[in-house]
Order: sequence, then C-alpha cells, then structure tokens
Amino acid sequence: MRGASAAHSRASGNSGAGSPPAGGRAEGVIAVAGAALVADCAGAMFWPEESLLAVADLHLEKGSAFAARGVLLPPYDTAATLARLALLIERYAPRLVIALGDSFHDGGGPARMSDISRVALKALQRGRDWLWIAGNHDPDPADNVGGRFADVLAIGPLTFRHEPSPHPCDGEIAGHLHPVARVARRGRAVSRRCFAADGKRLIMPALGAYTGGLNVRDRAFASLFGTLAFTAHMLSERRIFAVAAERCLPD
Repeated sequence: MRGASAAHSRASGNSGAGSPPAGGRAEGVIAVAGAALVADCAGAMFWPEESLLAVADLHLEKGSAFAARGVLLPPYDTAATLARLALLIERYAPRLVIALGDSFHDGGGPARMSDISRVALKALQRGRDWLWIAGNHDPDPADNVGGRFADVLAIGPLTFRHEPSPHPCDGEIAGHLHPVARVARRGRAVSRRCFAADGKRLIMPALGAYTGGLNVRDRAFASLFGTLAFTAHMLSERRIFAVAAERCLPD
C-alpha cells in the first residue's frame, strides 16, 4: 500500500525451494477468512472460487539493478522468474493474476527489461486480467508492462496488498516480508520459503529468483500475528509441510 512503511525484510540467504515440480501438482490448502486457498510448492497461491492466482515479490530485474551498482550477478533472474510464473499459469489457467508488489526491484526495472522478457511477460498476460499491486520497491505504475495497477484490491472476504497491515486485518493476503522457516531435520537445520498463516491472514513467500527471506521467528511476524500461534507452511520440491511457528528455529 502506498505511503506505508518501506521497511525492508532482513535477508537470510536464498531459501532455495527451487522451481515448481515438472510433473503434477504439489500443493496444500490453507483456509483464510473462510476462503479455501491452494498453496503451491512454487510459492504461489490459487483461489479456485475466483480463478485467481496470486504471487508476491517477483523483484524482476534485481540482477540488472545490482549490476548498475557494480555488483555483478548472473543476469538471468528475470527470465528464471518468468519461467516459474509461466509454469504456474499453465498449471492453473487463472482468470486473474495478482502480483502483490515489489514485482520490479526498483522503479527503473521495467525500462531495463529485455525485449525477450517483455514479450514473455505480455504472453503470460494474454487472455486474462492482470493486476500489479504497488510495492515499496515499485510504488508507481510502470510503462509498457501491460496489466492494470492498484494499491490494494478487495474481493469477497479477502484483501490483497503488498505490506501487511500493522493492525488486525481479517482476510488479508500480503507479501513484503519474504517468510522463511527454519527447522531441525536429521541433525541439521533446514531453511525453506513458507506461507505464514493463522486462518485470518496470510503472508506469502517471495517468488523472485534472487530474493532472500526473513525468519518467521523474527519479531516482525510475532507482532503481525499477535503471538507465535500461526503456522509456517514450508515449501519443498514435492509437498508443503505445516509446522507450528513456535517449533521453528530462530536464526
């Protein structure tokens, strides 16, 4: 939401859930404000009742933004992220796609996008509605990226925005924090991207190829949910694991 705090999530490294599985669906159902939402292992959410696919924090053109500052990263993040998104659109054939803010890493990202990536993006938009929600990295509407723009969107019991509201907000679907859960497994700590949810609100994982994450044990999550009485729905290659936040490890 424009004008909201621009606090950045603290990076904890690439959470590494990887691309969507090549064969079949790997998903679980998360209920939010009475709506049954399909959580996909790729880190997207599908609402069958509305034929709506939501993704968060694509951070397209992050590689080129770093390169402009002299930090050289492989310049393939936009192509990789759009490829993930293409698999999801093929899987669910949504009527509406909502990108929950920070879709571009900065305001210059749309202009730096290659012609090939721009054509790929517009191909994904063909035949469906596409909504860009304003983020703290990309608060203003962009030229030549298709779709329409909004600060927030309410549909039925759900409200879609970029930054979670600091106040209780039933039915809120947000991004911004890049949630990651850390658990002990076979004698070692494993970190994965996750959905953070308590039945009233849901914080989505980042879908972007170069995005880091914030541990769900960080006080930012406790302040949003009130306590640690929420669930981290951890992503793996083949399924989603629901883990109580209080059982997750801090950094």
